[in-house]
Amino acid sequence: MQFDTPATTNPIDRMKVVGRPHERIDGPLKTTGQAPYAYEHRAISNAAYGYIVGSAVAKGTIRSISLDEARSAPGVLTIVTAQNAGKLGKGQMNTVKLLAGPQVDHYHQAVALIVAETFEQARAAAALVRVDYTRATGSYDLDEALKSAPLTGGDSGEGSGAPPVDRTGKFEDAFAAAPVKIDAEYTTPDHSHAMMEPFASIAAWNGDELTLWTSNQMIDWGRGDLARTLGIPKEKITLMSPYVGGGFGGKLFLRADAVLAALGAKAAKRPVKLAMQRPMMVNNATHRPATRQRIRLGAQPDGTITAIAHESGSGDQPNGGPEAAVNQTKLLYAGANRLTSMRLAVLNLPEGNAMRAPGEAPGMMALEIAMDELAEKLRMDPVALRIKNDTQVDPEKPERRFSQRQLVRCLTEGAQRFGWSRRNATPGQVRDCKWLVGMGVAAAFRNHVNRTSGARVRLGRDGVVTVETDMTDIGTGSYTIIAQTAGEMLGVPAEAVVVKLGSSAFPVSAGSGGQWGAANATAGVYAACVKLREQAAQRLGIDPATADFADGRVSGGGKSGDLRAAAAGGELVGEDKIEFDKLDKTYQFATFGAHFVEVGVDAYTGITRIRRMLAVCAAGRIINPVSARSQVIGAMTMGAGSALMEELAVDKRFGMFVNHDLASYEVPVHADIPHQEVVFLDEADEKANPMKAKGVGELGMCGVAGAIANAVYNATGVRIRDYPLTLEKHLERLPPIV
Repeated sequence: MQFDTPATTNPIDRMKVVGRPHERIDGPLKTTGQAPYAYEHRAISNAAYGYIVGSAVAKGTIRSISLDEARSAPGVLTIVTAQNAGKLGKGQMNTVKLLAGPQVDHYHQAVALIVAETFEQARAAAALVRVDYTRATGSYDLDEALKSAPLTGGDSGEGSGAPPVDRTGKFEDAFAAAPVKIDAEYTTPDHSHAMMEPFASIAAWNGDELTLWTSNQMIDWGRGDLARTLGIPKEKITLMSPYVGGGFGGKLFLRADAVLAALGAKAAKRPVKLAMQRPMMVNNATHRPATRQRIRLGAQPDGTITAIAHESGSGDQPNGGPEAAVNQTKLLYAGANRLTSMRLAVLNLPEGNAMRAPGEAPGMMALEIAMDELAEKLRMDPVALRIKNDTQVDPEKPERRFSQRQLVRCLTEGAQRFGWSRRNATPGQVRDCKWLVGMGVAAAFRNHVNRTSGARVRLGRDGVVTVETDMTDIGTGSYTIIAQTAGEMLGVPAEAVVVKLGSSAFPVSAGSGGQWGAANATAGVYAACVKLREQAAQRLGIDPATADFADGRVSGGGKSGDLRAAAAGGELVGEDKIEFDKLDKTYQFATFGAHFVEVGVDAYTGITRIRRMLAVCAAGRIINPVSARSQVIGAMTMGAGSALMEELAVDKRFGMFVNHDLASYEVPVHADIPHQEVVFLDEADEKANPMKAKGVGELGMCGVAGAIANAVYNATGVRIRDYPLTLEKHLERLPPIV
């Protein structure tokens, strides 16, 4: 199905199933332990166990590996290294090879895999491997590396991208002439995905054909890059990932567990189970890169922004890309004179890559503080400043309008709901016993990306509707919204739909990433259901153009028949994909929101506690309010973590993240987030897709950290521009205790 004109009235608009709150249909399986995750598939027998040996140096070469002791250890079946693995390629989406040798690119890059009868035997043998390295001088200090870093364009592939330098108008002249201006620098640290389920795979060969159960967000990407790495045809690989225990972008790409499990199974001539050990995950896999950002804003006394510049620097491995932190600044606020630029430093730290809302999340951590600072200089309400500079067109391409943009409504409705009028504009004035209390606001913005997505829908003789697509469910509710979509299209309840996900045997979907999964995957199911509706109506002698599917029946032209009867003569199968062409070139697709936060800062210790949070979101039609709310509150929690505690500590001597486990990399817990409210505006974007839906899972994170930072400033009068906002950064400057 080609989607190149705005959607008109269609079966989804009935919203008898779509748009209704619905508990997750996979919930009972997960809560009772019956949903098999990557390491838990029970169809495998006689599996051996793998254990990864990671590099002890961050940059250098392997001179030799001594394996004799490990080989003779109890239970060891085989050991895989680059020397005996055969010729290996590199996936298109991997910056460096996943098995080191002889070159080492970063700390904890895999150098060997031990395969043994039991996990404990593999782990014990791994401790006996002796690797002799030649250590090379590496670059691990972002601030130092940025001094000579070149301007570099880049794109996250998720709608966040920019050229090395982009100009509109004459920024320098406008900024110099602006009567009110700010010029400030902001820093964000490296972040870890810290998902609950580790990188894990089970590999089994049958001759030259490989079956891999793994934890991966993008089935087709993973299958393709595994084929490139192993040097075998893609058709020889079956990749399955029906349940994923969190990813946040860390499982978008092929990782070492998948490659090494496949190599280990081939060498051992039996299936191999491999779960990457938790202390290795942070340095072995990808992370969100740290940024150094400079923002300059110039405005007229009435708040009209006349000059806006956002310059960002980040680091990555050679041939990597920048964190596109300037993207939202190109689109969020009006302003005639504009400048954005990015620099990329070469660092020998682990690979930087996509993490929930790449680009916008760290970019808005800076931009939304800067907007608050400008509002203070103008003596203007921060909500009013954002409304003043709203735009309905792309500021750099005024001929391109936003398909829908309700940022102003998000801000005004959010302010009313939150009680923003009670905020004291003078910082450090509101106290509740020992707590300094403040409120903060930030806009939320995240691009919507249209991607081709396919599905297959079956109607069996028993009347059961089955949907098959390689779409994944990473805890987001994909099973449920796909069931709702098929149910709405075919006139049956969601409970009557069987959904099968996460197998390369199914049609290729958009996959789970970039906030595009829900809208595009359900649009693909919509397209397949249109095909099935045509067949079912024809079988029943009803004109497909006028057929109505409701309550398990098909009606039209004075005729009516049971849906089940349409398949009495044999199973019906509808398969199609949604494809996009013209509209995303004519319109800018994006989602918008507003975050409001109230915090308390302990006047004695400086510790910050969030008291309440509100998100108001405009993101097209909400397919399932229950799962959508869960996505947003999870994103808000993640934003709280990035604001107040999350930081990978870099050892600049040895090139590693020191706090590489969940004991020392701090993330929020229940006690950190006492109250969250989420509001979705009633919206349907007919230009986006036939579902008239867009994503919310990353929008919910964009701007949260900025709102928290602004609330902390309002509480204390101390402005912190260096994330995370830990207590030592303002403790000595807090207002006096009275």
